[in-house]
Amino acid sequence: MIQRSPLFQDTYRHQFSGHETFPLRYGWLKKAYDAVERDADAANKEIFLADDAIARFGVGKNMVASMRHWATCCGIIEEDQARLRVAPLGTLLFGKKGVDRFLEHPASLWLLHWMLCSFDPARPNKTTWFWVFSHYPTLDFQREDLTEGLLKLAEARGWQRVASKTVRNDVDCLIRTYEARQADSVEDALASPLSELGLIRGFRGHFQLVRGPKRTLPNGVFLFALDEFWKRHGTTSTLSLEAIAHEPGAPGRVFLLDEADLAERLLTLEDLTKGAFKWSETAGLKQVMKVRELSNSDLKRILTSAYTRMVEKEAA
Repeated sequence: MIQRSPLFQDTYRHQFSGHETFPLRYGWLKKAYDAVERDADAANKEIFLADDAIARFGVGKNMVASMRHWATCCGIIEEDQARLRVAPLGTLLFGKKGVDRFLEHPASLWLLHWMLCSFDPARPNKTTWFWVFSHYPTLDFQREDLTEGLLKLAEARGWQRVASKTVRNDVDCLIRTYEARQADSVEDALASPLSELGLIRGFRGHFQLVRGPKRTLPNGVFLFALDEFWKRHGTTSTLSLEAIAHEPGAPGRVFLLDEADLAERLLTLEDLTKGAFKWSETAGLKQVMKVRELSNSDLKRILTSAYTRMVEKEAA
């Protein structure tokens, strides 16, 4: 399975910086989306570098750079050589008809987590995030464990210009992104929205990845992730339960799902995809069969339904 990991491909480009040591904060993604959408017709690559950027975004210079980093890595905005533009996920969440313009639903947080921790060659990939949620061999760890593991990986892969301080800061940023803490200070009150997912639990310098059922993860978001993983996996028409649960970058790994919760979700696929995906248990082989590819309109419907069903559940 490790051979399938993008970390072990010669074309992989590692990234341990860009966030300026600031974890993602509430309101940053919408601010970034609004700024890029407002200047969509301009050659706007200087939005986050302009003299008025500090006043525009209401944060310091380093935080402006961090905001751009997070918005890009989360798939809210994207860039080419000429300009910045709003990405499809940015429009889905924050557009005029956005499903969650103020990130009030857990579905959005799970989507953002997937964008940060999965692999997509079309956007910057966060090496520490991918390695922790797809490769780290145990649930318990200390900061030093992650730092040492990543430095060993960098050395083994021959990655250049990987400084121990940079990796240490990246590990610290990941923990601050996900660890749920009581708001004892203004700094804590501004903690990352992803801490609400409860994926990392900390106690006196020791931490634990929390594997198990994820009741706030909608099946629509899970299916979106499964479809992305499958497309990167290859052209195979079947995908085994083992691959979905354990391969690097698979939904089971990234969402820290146990196999019982995973199997329960796979049983819903046929209804959710209107027959495009089907769960099969034949001769003891547990796998998902792809009858047809999901179109962009299918995926948009499935993601939107995740929010509709959540609202109905909350109102019940």
